[in-house]
Amino acid sequence: MVRKFIIDTDTASDDAVALVMALRAPDVEVEAITIVNGNMPVAQGSRNALYTAQMCGRTDVPVYIGADRPLMRPRVHAHWFHGEDGMGNQFYPPPERQPEAKHGVQAIIDTVRANPGIVMVTLGPLTNVALAVRQAPDIVGKVSRCIVMGGAAGTTGNVTPAAEYNIWCDPEAARIAFHSGLPIEMVGWEVARGEANILAEEMEMIRGFGTPLARFAMDCNSHAYKATIEQSDDLGLGLYDPVAMAIALDPTICTYMSKHFVDVETQSELTRGMTVVDRYDVTTDERNIDVWRSVQEHGKDVSVCWSIDVRRWKELLYSTLR
Repeated sequence: MVRKFIIDTDTASDDAVALVMALRAPDVEVEAITIVNGNMPVAQGSRNALYTAQMCGRTDVPVYIGADRPLMRPRVHAHWFHGEDGMGNQFYPPPERQPEAKHGVQAIIDTVRANPGIVMVTLGPLTNVALAVRQAPDIVGKVSRCIVMGGAAGTTGNVTPAAEYNIWCDPEAARIAFHSGLPIEMVGWEVARGEANILAEEMEMIRGFGTPLARFAMDCNSHAYKATIEQSDDLGLGLYDPVAMAIALDPTICTYMSKHFVDVETQSELTRGMTVVDRYDVTTDERNIDVWRSVQEHGKDVSVCWSIDVRRWKELLYSTLR
């Protein structure tokens, strides 16, 4: 049976690989790609998404430009991590197509309404999603899964000590999305670290596949590879969005997932964007009830991925790029 996906992305290098995974999956039909401000300004993000779809031979998949700024915060892009073009400074030629005229938020609303049971995958800040559920709350019940690449569950962040970039960029939007009732599966950046990194020898092996998509995936992430090592002292290339996409494609790649009360810090500059996960159910203690009452009203409706099957995640990536 064909599964229908809608993907919201601030397309840069690792987003591009995640898009390739979805566009190449034989049992997935990508109904729409919507672009949000984040890694790149939306014009560059849409260009990168269109070029990636073109590389996959999928010029039929519509791309829509959405919110060009966070709900309340100034724009902060990630050129330092992904390169000036977001694609490892490869400066690929312009794509053959242009984005659609419809706004990305309306595209989310219309696509979900037209495809009840659709899977939503978010690879960037949650601005488009927050605006969509505010404008059309009926879409919440029509999404079967909402896989969110974002956050850090009980661990350190990658843009501040407390926060992961996608959530930090627009914490107000993340809080709206997390409290919306969407069936969120939070895939934090930490599960793509350590052994899940693509090591230098694995990058060379992928290049050795000799396919255009294998070269594309490694070339556009060349800048991110150096930035990962510099930023996090990690072992290799961190492909955070592709790990989230792998779980969207095959939920069993997440080996431990559990539901929790989750909130997003929006008031403190020190911990702005922190995803606060009540792992041990302490929010119901009388000492915490007043602070967490509004979160408890929504229930334990965020599923948190704590670990993945690294071997199977990498095998899925390899099979996509061969």
